[in-house]
Amino acid sequence: MDDQRARELLAAERARIESALRGAVIEPSEELSTVEMADDASDTYQNEFDEGRAEDLRVQLAAVERAEERLRSGEYGLSVESGERIPDERLEAIPTAERTVEEEARRR
Repeated sequence: MDDQRARELLAAERARIESALRGAVIEPSEELSTVEMADDASDTYQNEFDEGRAEDLRVQLAAVERAEERLRSGEYGLSVESGERIPDERLEAIPTAERTVEEEARRR
């Protein structure tokens, strides 16, 4: 994969993640009255869900940053495990891929 295409894919991935992170802003919880207790469980669940989603997005953003660094160093598209070339088709689907499909399958 050429560097320009890799930059485009990573920029699009970064934009998607940053946009999702802006939408996942967690509001601080307020003290609830007894009347609001029924909604409390639902709110707690939603807050925990949102916090988990935001954490997942931060992990994805860190993967983009690692991929951008590999691109700068000339190592983008090479497995961090074996140094084997990661197929362009995989990088098109997952621009932050760090390993070949086979290597990733062995990790699971």
